[in-house]
Amino acid sequence: MPELTLADVDALAAAAHAGQVDRTGAPYVAHVRAVAAGMAPFGTGLQMAGLLHDVLEDTDLTADDLLRAGVPSAVVATVRRLTRDEDTPYDVMVREVAADHAAVLVKIADNAHNSLASRSALLAADDRARLAGKYRAARQVLWPAAGAADVRAIVSIVNPALLDETP
Repeated sequence: MPELTLADVDALAAAAHAGQVDRTGAPYVAHVRAVAAGMAPFGTGLQMAGLLHDVLEDTDLTADDLLRAGVPSAVVATVRRLTRDEDTPYDVMVREVAADHAAVLVKIADNAHNSLASRSALLAADDRARLAGKYRAARQVLWPAAGAADVRAIVSIVNPALLDETP
């Protein structure tokens, strides 16, 4: 089976997330596309992982489905690492992700997009404060695991306002 192109994976992600919206009411596919855009400096494989980073957690697709569809096994491995089991606390998952270079890069882009002021402004004040604290704490773990240059490369694309926080 031929490997999928980035456009093919984008179409797969769009189909998988069809009809889903994020906390702000925006089509969910916009989030995964923003995460994938942050992976542009790191190559097609990580862009694919960005597009698919929530597909195992938020859709009916499985890792085997992705492999059968032609998604490269390295991409599927990264997506699996990024998928949080319901029984795993968020902070534990973040520490596990930090041990995998590819996964940490995608998670930094995910965190940066989730931290956009324009998105959080659409949330209730208590949710906005809770999530801001959660994402700030995650950055304390994720950013050192990736290195300053990689963090700046991602953040400059996904959420430039966070550049003030970068090392």
